[in-house]
Amino acid sequence: MSRARLAGRFSPEQIAELWPAYPADAPVTIAQARDLIDHSVTTQLAHLLPPSLEPSGASNIWALNGKHTANGSPILANDPHLSLDAPGTWFLARLEAPGITLVGATTPGVPFILLGHNQTVAWGLTTTHSDTQDFFIERIAADDPNAYETPEGSEPFRVRDEFIRLSGGESVRLIVRETRHGPVMSDVVPEGSSGDSNAVLALAWPALRADDATPDALYQMNHADSLIAFRESLRQFHSPQQNIVFADTAGNIGFMAPARVPVRRTGNGQLPVPGWTGEFDWIGYVPFEELPSTNNPRSGIIINANNRIVADKYPHLIAVDWPPPYRAERIEAVLAGTASNHQVTDSLILQQDIVANAADRILPRLLAVSPTEARAREAIARLRGWDRQMHRNAPEPLILQAWIWALGQAILADELGPNYLEFLDGGVYTVDRLIETDSMWCDDTATTEVEDCNAQIIRALDMALDHLSDRFGSDMASWRWGKAHLARFDHPLLSRLPVLRDLFGYSVEADGGNDTVNRASPRLGGKPETLFEDVHGAGFRAVYDLEDLDRSRFMIATGQSGNPLSPLYGNMALRWRDGQSVSLAPESWTLAEQLSLLPSQK
Repeated sequence: MSRARLAGRFSPEQIAELWPAYPADAPVTIAQARDLIDHSVTTQLAHLLPPSLEPSGASNIWALNGKHTANGSPILANDPHLSLDAPGTWFLARLEAPGITLVGATTPGVPFILLGHNQTVAWGLTTTHSDTQDFFIERIAADDPNAYETPEGSEPFRVRDEFIRLSGGESVRLIVRETRHGPVMSDVVPEGSSGDSNAVLALAWPALRADDATPDALYQMNHADSLIAFRESLRQFHSPQQNIVFADTAGNIGFMAPARVPVRRTGNGQLPVPGWTGEFDWIGYVPFEELPSTNNPRSGIIINANNRIVADKYPHLIAVDWPPPYRAERIEAVLAGTASNHQVTDSLILQQDIVANAADRILPRLLAVSPTEARAREAIARLRGWDRQMHRNAPEPLILQAWIWALGQAILADELGPNYLEFLDGGVYTVDRLIETDSMWCDDTATTEVEDCNAQIIRALDMALDHLSDRFGSDMASWRWGKAHLARFDHPLLSRLPVLRDLFGYSVEADGGNDTVNRASPRLGGKPETLFEDVHGAGFRAVYDLEDLDRSRFMIATGQSGNPLSPLYGNMALRWRDGQSVSLAPESWTLAEQLSLLPSQK
């Protein structure tokens, strides 16, 4: 949708610069029709969900086989990254029943361990960032408003009623139209069916299929007794596509990205395409045996941090755009240094790593400018001597983050308006590529002269320092990243009530940043006083020891209770921030933490 909105305003070259190509040397886990739809429709669809409900996902995972570990058995580490809320997404659980033990993280309403281990296999997930959704522009039949065009002629919309029941009120009726590609999404916005274009937008997505068997896959994953059985259980993992890394007590490690991944007749899914020609139709899904996977790679190490998972020679399209490789590069470098003596403690420390790997990419360009103001020169001097640690007690992370935030605004806001933030990645990736190539985006369209990127870098530094001085005073030495970078845990409902907001929400100063292994993505929009709050990170961390799974370690960001009045509501937040972990072995429980479910004696 974002590309579609820009297509009529900017050149393909300008649009391509907003989604930089994945670097050729970065880590790989296993090595005209658009004008029929009014731009207001694509704009509204792109912003249909409030920011708190927009999809976002990132995570880290790595597995090492026994030749890299001190005890000769695999170690697997996983920390999925999601929005930080209270109560949290994840809850720790140990489930024991005759013939099975399941340990790890689950979430309310899901009758499985989603991330964890049984007696034999441990597993974890990261988001693939694959492209398995397409918007099709459906042209309404000229002689029948209740039909749309297909390659074989017109076909009537499939129509059904859905009712949303409201407590204490009448149900709301929702009329859903479907085409051969999927539901008509443009019907949910007022201008969805334009009188001039006589077209609608339909969404194709495997998750909408009635035969999606992903819950069955989760059940089988929980019960798999070997790497072979676990891999076979993924055959029914249909949607959404995830990178799944697994290890077993026999010493094996493996990776697979299971899902129904569409095979397109032509096209790559980046823009809405004509639905009436059949030219862009899906002609099937990538066969299970051809999905990205590896078992026991020669290196003995598997790493994924949402980086690209396949090399150029891979025969199927998984995605055109991939997240930046910074976290994967850092993980790769650290694991290379542990040689053959890696221990569970080493993985726990790596999950807390706050080295700003991305800073080495962008800082040489930023620090090459020569500002005239004394405070700007002081900021540059501090960044030159910085150790690249995103530590909460240091001023340099705050200066760098504010500078990148201001630079993104200076470069893009004049062309893209208030929505410019959606075209950034929260870190340095896009901004770095734009200034590296001295992009045409650096010119300020509001002025008659043509600005280059150097001018915008200096301007952005002044903007950043103005903002920080207003918030934290003029003494740069007293600035602290943690003062702005609070990991804030707000209740989804009570946080909207003035008095209860402070009683049932809480916050802790946090290390890390958007591109560190210890992911702590800052807020880049909203009120000035909330800029740079930590809003996205590892709500769950686990390190699995396959020699003795009871030695595995866990942590969640909040607490085990969803009741704001409970002492267990947010009691783990500080321990989570400081890198501590807990055991879920039986001997570590207190009596109050155990719950036995016994069969009825009747």
